[in-house]
Amino acid sequence: MALTYPDTGSGSRKIAKVWGANANSIIDGLMVYEKSVPDIDEDTITIAVEAARHAVNRAGIDPEKIGAVYTGSESHPYAVKPSSTVVAEAIGATPDLTVADFEFACKAGTAAIQTCMGMVDAGMIELGMAIGSDVSQGAPGDALEYTAAAGGVALCHRKEGSCREYRIHIFIHYRYTRLLEKRRNALSRAWWKVYRRTRVF
Repeated sequence: MALTYPDTGSGSRKIAKVWGANANSIIDGLMVYEKSVPDIDEDTITIAVEAARHAVNRAGIDPEKIGAVYTGSESHPYAVKPSSTVVAEAIGATPDLTVADFEFACKAGTAAIQTCMGMVDAGMIELGMAIGSDVSQGAPGDALEYTAAAGGVALCHRKEGSCREYRIHIFIHYRYTRLLEKRRNALSRAWWKVYRRTRVF
C-alpha cells in the first residue's frame, strides 16, 4: 500500500479571509488547520499514478502481473475516458488486464477494494490494484471548501501476503439511506405539487 498527496496546501485562515468568515470559529468547529490542494498540473489521474507507482515499488511486484486496476473517485477528470486506463498504462500493467472506474461519493475507493478482493478470492486474477484518488471539491464558502482535500492511496491485493482483514462494509451504506429517508417526505411533497400541475384529467 502507498499514499500520496500534493505538496501544495491551503490554510483554513486563508479561505476564511476570502469569504470574510471567522477563522477561529471555523477552525474550532471543523478542527482543520490546513488541507492539501492540487497544483495546476495535478488531477485525480496524476495523483493515482503516483500512488500506484509507489505501491508497485514498495510491494516489489511485476506490474505485468496485475490483473485489474480499479480507481475510485468522485472527481474523475473525464466524463467518458476511464482514469484507470491511463493509470494502468503509466505503471506498465497493460494490455492483459481489466480496468474500471468507480464512483460512490467518499466510498468509491473502498468499492474498488471490495471488487479486487472478490476477483482475487474467486481466482479470476492473481493480483489486483485498488486506488482511491480525489482532488478537492466543494461549493465556495461551504464547509467542504475547508475540508475536502486532495490525495490518493493505492493498494495491491493478492491472496498471500496481503492484509486480509478489511472493515469497510455496511456502515457507509447506512448513512446514504438515512439521508434519503430524511428527505423522502420533502421530495414526495415537491413531486406531488409538480404532478398536480401537469396531470391531465
